[in-house]
Amino acid sequence: MMSRSQPPARLRWQTLIVAGLTVGLLWLFFHNLNFREIGHAIAVAHPALLGAGILVTIQTYVLRAWRWQALLRPLGHARFRTTFRTTVIGFTATFLLPGRVGEVLKPYLLARQEGFKVPSTFATVIVERLLDLSAVLLLFACALPFVHVDVGRDVMVAGGVAAAGAAGALLTLFACAGHPERLGRWAGRVTRWLPARIAGAADHLVRTFAEGLAVMRRPGALVLAAAWSIPLWLSIALGIWVTSAAFDLTFSFAGTFLVVMFLVVGVAAPTPGGVGSFHYFYLLAVTRFFGANPDTAAAAALVLHAISFVPVTILGLIFMSQDGLTLGGLKDMGKTAEAAETT
Repeated sequence: MMSRSQPPARLRWQTLIVAGLTVGLLWLFFHNLNFREIGHAIAVAHPALLGAGILVTIQTYVLRAWRWQALLRPLGHARFRTTFRTTVIGFTATFLLPGRVGEVLKPYLLARQEGFKVPSTFATVIVERLLDLSAVLLLFACALPFVHVDVGRDVMVAGGVAAAGAAGALLTLFACAGHPERLGRWAGRVTRWLPARIAGAADHLVRTFAEGLAVMRRPGALVLAAAWSIPLWLSIALGIWVTSAAFDLTFSFAGTFLVVMFLVVGVAAPTPGGVGSFHYFYLLAVTRFFGANPDTAAAAALVLHAISFVPVTILGLIFMSQDGLTLGGLKDMGKTAEAAETT
């Protein structure tokens, strides 16, 4: 019989896999590097540009909050203070806790404070992710003619496949949002084979989720959210470009979108806080496409990761302290949030 204090086997395996992936990516990043050169590159980096990178990072989260306000508009009025604070706390939880718990905590915290339904609010986060993917692919496609480097056929094909997938997902969401009763009928055909209690919960989840996709039936709100996605990703690219310039990695701003594409792939790996994945994919991009010195590129990767994660984490911990939240409490709340999505 399993002890209560012993984690389930599935969780132990997940932890081992994530730990192994993190260690493997860190090895790929650090092997063959000169640590003394990395330290020297960090010591001589331009502080004014690093400070600008921090300001741009905070600006990015302000833009995220404004975009989320637009997506939430069909559900009701959400205050900027709430969208900003819950966005920052959600990302802080994602950086510091396992399992990307911040993805469900963010809508849960906002729904609780603004009186929205959790599944409906959670649906807007899914739309956010699709808008992110669509925006970064659009900007990548627009920047590519001005980069003047050979990206290779594999990068072009991968971008095309991802763009097609994003378009297909958006069309599916439009169809679901435009005909919630149809979605309910489809769910009914599937859930009729399930026990009554589970079927009822699943049916309720599907209908409430369709309500959350109301933004897809409000073109004005969706267009506004999509419009905010462009300056949001330009801000992310600007932060990467400015921080790279602090290390005299002077590729063009258009070229930054090659780095962005690699980082999007990298942070998709389930490593805690993007450790290893963020560093390795940045190093890979700037050395492969722009001929950067590996030691200098590694130094830039380490500092860029810190700038991208540390300021918002500190701000999130401040907000948590003000709201009486702890990391342990957020972890437990994440489980409650997952359950609330189905009720």
